[in-house]
Amino acid sequence: MRIDVVSIFPTIFDALEVSLLGKARQTGLLDVRVHDLREFTHDRHRTVDDTPYGGGAGMVMKPEPWGEALDAIVGDADPRPVIVFPSPAGERFTQSIARELSAAPHLVFGCGRYEGIDERVFDYAAEHGDVRLLSLGDYVLNGGEVAVMAMVEAIGRLVPGVVGNPESLVEESHEDGLLEYPSYTKPSVWRDREVPPVLLSGNHGAVASWRREQQLERTRARRPDLLAD
Repeated sequence: MRIDVVSIFPTIFDALEVSLLGKARQTGLLDVRVHDLREFTHDRHRTVDDTPYGGGAGMVMKPEPWGEALDAIVGDADPRPVIVFPSPAGERFTQSIARELSAAPHLVFGCGRYEGIDERVFDYAAEHGDVRLLSLGDYVLNGGEVAVMAMVEAIGRLVPGVVGNPESLVEESHEDGLLEYPSYTKPSVWRDREVPPVLLSGNHGAVASWRREQQLERTRARRPDLLAD
């Protein structure tokens, strides 16, 4: 999978060099390329923003640098890439969307800043790829970088071969619409706290039933909206 990221703070993505995603880049499973949006400007101040039409607080990212960045990265690529812009005005990013995007051969992420990106950029991007505006949740960040890091991690780990044991992905939170059950390891007693006896029983059916009930109980308590969905 190829992943392109456009940002005015490209060094933030140095963190992708570590852990499983870093190994996936080294082995060629993930081809991650980070681009500095300011490289697509032409004035000595490398300006990427300007005041909003209609007035209002803050600044808006100019369309010209974004257009040149998309031309250079996407062009007339075949197949068309999926172009993702993190936005609090976008649809909610979920595990099912992460799994859907993990099957795409080419993802492009655009990190907005300030009051956002000129709306015409999204229209232009849609001529060259499948545009998705995605939100991590009902809150606002200073920019899209943190959101893109989270999305790349969630998507990248689902690419076949990135996680060593693919079975570990099956029972995670949100894979079946529920939160994950609690996990324990040795020792069986730690600071007077015991592991639930059923996990020591060797009865695989009882363990499976216990874990399922724990998923339901945890989801009812913490995320009842998931049960409603």
